[in-house]
Amino acid sequence: MKRFTELYWRLDATSRTGEKVDALREYFAATPADDAACALAVLCGARQLRAVTTGQLRAWAAEATGLAPWLVEECYAHVGDLAETLALILPDHPGAGADGIGLAALMRSSVHELRSADEARKKEVVLGTWRRLAPRERIVWHKFLTGGCRVGVSRTLVARALAELAGVEPAVMAHRLVGDPITDGAAFQRLLTPTPGPADDRRPYPFFLAAALDRTVAAEVAADLGPPTDWQAEWKWDGMRAQVVRRGADLAIWSRGEEPVHDVFPDIVRAAAGLPAGTVLDGELLAVRDHRLLGFAALSKRSGRRRVTKAVLADIPCTFVAYDVLEANGVDLRDRPLGDRRGILERLVPDCFAGFLQGRFGQGNADRIYRSPLVAGTSWEALADHRAEARSRGVEGLMLKRLASSYGVGRTRGDWWKWKIEPLEIDAVLLYAQAGHGRRAGLHSDYTLGVWHEGRLVTIAKAYSGLSDAEIVEVDRIVRATTLEKHGPVRICRPTLVFQLAFEGVAHSTRHKSGVAVRFPRIVRWRKDKEPATAGQLADLCRMIAATESGEHR
Repeated sequence: MKRFTELYWRLDATSRTGEKVDALREYFAATPADDAACALAVLCGARQLRAVTTGQLRAWAAEATGLAPWLVEECYAHVGDLAETLALILPDHPGAGADGIGLAALMRSSVHELRSADEARKKEVVLGTWRRLAPRERIVWHKFLTGGCRVGVSRTLVARALAELAGVEPAVMAHRLVGDPITDGAAFQRLLTPTPGPADDRRPYPFFLAAALDRTVAAEVAADLGPPTDWQAEWKWDGMRAQVVRRGADLAIWSRGEEPVHDVFPDIVRAAAGLPAGTVLDGELLAVRDHRLLGFAALSKRSGRRRVTKAVLADIPCTFVAYDVLEANGVDLRDRPLGDRRGILERLVPDCFAGFLQGRFGQGNADRIYRSPLVAGTSWEALADHRAEARSRGVEGLMLKRLASSYGVGRTRGDWWKWKIEPLEIDAVLLYAQAGHGRRAGLHSDYTLGVWHEGRLVTIAKAYSGLSDAEIVEVDRIVRATTLEKHGPVRICRPTLVFQLAFEGVAHSTRHKSGVAVRFPRIVRWRKDKEPATAGQLADLCRMIAATESGEHR
């Protein structure tokens, strides 16, 4: 644990890429393999599950220190980071940090095994771990415990450091880091082998990600990107990015989050079985029914399951729409220009998804993989007209890809762009406010917003971004002056503030009290010119849903 703590603070102390790579390489070179495997999962952003609640930690800290619970809460509000707050208020213990416990052993005994323990056992382990760790180690461990440990490095930097250690190319290491997780020391040692292994056959390639256009007016796009003949335009589908990997007898489907999802999409596995061995396709998983797109909300009901029943398969049929080929006949094509890869894709996947949407292939979508159609346009103005149709089609806008581009790694600006449709908007009223963390500690910067329904305000979204620092300070002052009730860190406010809320989409939802859910909400501006009584209505959102669903996403 001591070595990882030193790495954590060393990475936190620098913004220089070279220094971060050096720190990572030196850590992995000196650390036992089991600890290195555990650290690798954290550094690469693997999903972390919470072992105890933050409320339990605050209550046990109050008991251990003899402080009143309200005082612990005030300390937390002032510091803004719970892990740091607890490390500051807990007493030091003689010999803390001296036992040299490794990261893997500590994670196993005080995090992983705690998830299934009862509250008494959790408390016993937490109090014991506080006594054995030094303050700087406690901060890092608290983040593990609550599932919130984020380290300031990218997967690309981790791959560079490991590649230097293993003596392989960074691209090879980046490929190895995608796919099956490194769960123990043996797997970590295999990761560093200079020769390919059987696991390499199952791995997808690192995903190439597009960046959002800085300017979205057609004339501005023309000035930024040059002639449209240099670009390939496609629809930006509202689905789940994935790669279909068909090598040898193995067939796997990987999400962009690098999780295997073939068990959840057996229909796509059957469809992909007809692909030649040595094929890797990049594309989108989409929920479809009766030749219509069902949208991401429907897809998430299926993708979030551990297994799917026959009823789910029938209710939410899915297909895979390929828009790139990364490997054919066992040959890595990523360095080839997109225009060349597109020609290979058209030969591999002859059926175009536009034909399915038009009903030419019948409803049996489970026995086919489709090719994403291109969007034709001889001018940026013509492509802008297509973009304006996106919402009625059930897509999110256009993708623009340079025809001469290779398939890169990560979010590299310049060759792939997202030209998304303008967001939906509604004026909403601030109902609750909560203090932020980090540099916003002590300021109420997390907002719950609502709209009117039958004479009362109902919550529709939480928003954490969109205001300037000066505006946050001003809102904080108003929140404190208009507080009606306090429930821990949350303040219920008298409705006085109206904000213009933007979001990517809206859908009916049984999980939300208002009956609707908005997607990716953020504040656009503070409507100081509006009174709460003039804010939006729940009926406005329902009309947006109806408008989106009219025509049922042809």
